[in-house]
Parts: sequence; structure tokens; C-alpha cells
Amino acid sequence: MNRTLDIAPLRSFVAVADAGGFQRAADALHLSQGAVSQHVRRLESAIGRPLVERRGRGSRFTADGEKLLSQARGILALHDEVLQSFGGEARGTIVIGSTEHAAAQLLPHLATTLDRSAPRYGVKFRLDRGTKLRESFATGRIDLALLIGPADDPRATPVGDLGLAWYSAPGWTPPRAGEPLPVVAFDNPCALRDRALATLSHHSIPVAIAAEANQLAGVQAAVSAGAGVALLATLGQTPEGLVACDDLPRPEPLPLALWTRQGVAPAVSERVSDALRRLLTTPVLTGVPPFVLAKGA
Repeated sequence: MNRTLDIAPLRSFVAVADAGGFQRAADALHLSQGAVSQHVRRLESAIGRPLVERRGRGSRFTADGEKLLSQARGILALHDEVLQSFGGEARGTIVIGSTEHAAAQLLPHLATTLDRSAPRYGVKFRLDRGTKLRESFATGRIDLALLIGPADDPRATPVGDLGLAWYSAPGWTPPRAGEPLPVVAFDNPCALRDRALATLSHHSIPVAIAAEANQLAGVQAAVSAGAGVALLATLGQTPEGLVACDDLPRPEPLPLALWTRQGVAPAVSERVSDALRRLLTTPVLTGVPPFVLAKGA
């Protein structure tokens, strides 16, 4: 059982009392009603007792809920007072979700950018599969999400294209003519897997899935062991223990978009998107020729 009382759920809980309901609390916090409800459930899981009960069409706090409400106000007041004592008004933590693809190259620079341009915000990163990140974004657990795919939603801003390259183990021997190419792929669904198979199919290269993995470490381990080749997004920085395969068809890059949750300060979102655009279009930083990483998406 999770016995931690996190600050964000406590704020939602107090907002339900102050605003007079879950929907009004959600509006005040710029969250979805589902996110506020989930925060309350997390508190109930931590406390081990129900905090809110149904009453007709509405709801009310239980006795334990009333007790926690009083204590939550004190916790939040002390929390904010401590942060304010260390230099200006604290504005909370920005949670940024990202897939593993190119995260090792993008996130350190992104953290440095935010530390310089938005020092009053704490930054927390969440690495996961794209489908999981979209679920977390929808429920308000992620403020900004860096996702592969088109920016076909008003909450999404195109930040650039993610260049892709083939990698193998040093000394890996390609199959003989006519034999299928062994490919190490991410589990479905995965944009890189789809792009790899589509690229090879377009050039009439037969394929055999030699190994599959759910995470980047598993894919790289299988390639390093000589299981086959893999299509990866590394911004030109070859993973340790692997070598680039320049004799395979060059794939088209994948569009990258930054998704912003309603309620996030526009200035923060703009700083993040600007930093990503610079990172994705700077050959000196990425080590990739500029024509690989096209501006926009």
C-alpha cells in the first residue's frame, strides 16, 4: 500500500472542499474531473479509509475526510511556506513525460534549459511507452508530454522531426542475398517498429523479427548480442557497444510534438517547445546533418 501523502492529491482534496464539488475543483485547478477523483482515490489508498461518500446526486466528506481536510490545509501551508522561504514564490513541479527514444540526449539539455529559464519550477520526468504517457496525460498526471506522432490536436505543438538510424553489433554479419534480415524491434504498438518494417518493405527487403523487447535497454541488449539490426532514434550519438549500419535504406524521420495540459503556464510550454526545436535542429549538438532533422513537423 502506498503510504505517501503527495502534495498534488492534497491540493485537489482541499479544492473539492473549497470549491464545493469535484467538477468545480477540477475547473479551479485546470484539471479534468477524472484527475481530481483519482487524486482523492490515491489519498484513500494511502489513508486506508474512505474520505468521500455519495449522498444523493452529490457527495460529502466522511468523518475521516473532515479530519484529513484540516490536516491537509496545515500540510499545504507549511509546504508552500518552506518553498517561499528559499527564494520567491514556488510554482510547483512540472511533470514531463517522454518516450525512451532519444530521451538520453534530449532530457538533460531540457532540464538545464528549464532550470535556467524557469528556476521556480521543479522538474520531474516520466519515461514510458507512448500509450501509457497518453493515458497519464489524459488523467492529468503529466503536464507536458513529448510524443512521437503528428500534432493533430490543439494541445499539441510540433517541435521537429526525430531522425532515425540503423544499428548493429560490431562485426555483425548481414544475411546472404535472399535471406530475411533479422530485426530487433520494440513490442507493438511502436512508431519505430512500424517505420522500420515499412522502410524495409518499401525496398523489398524480406524481414524476420529476431527479438522483441518492451524497453530500449532490451532492444539494445539484443542488438549488442548479435540478434539483428534495430532502428533507433539517438540524435546521431551511437549507443555504447553498437555501430551504425549505413548500408541499409535510410528511413524517413518521425514527427515529434509537445502536448501541453490545460492550466500549464504558456510561458513554460513555450520555453520547452523552443528548447526542443533548438535541440532537434542543431547539428553541433546532435551530431546529425541538418537535412536529417527538418524544422517543423
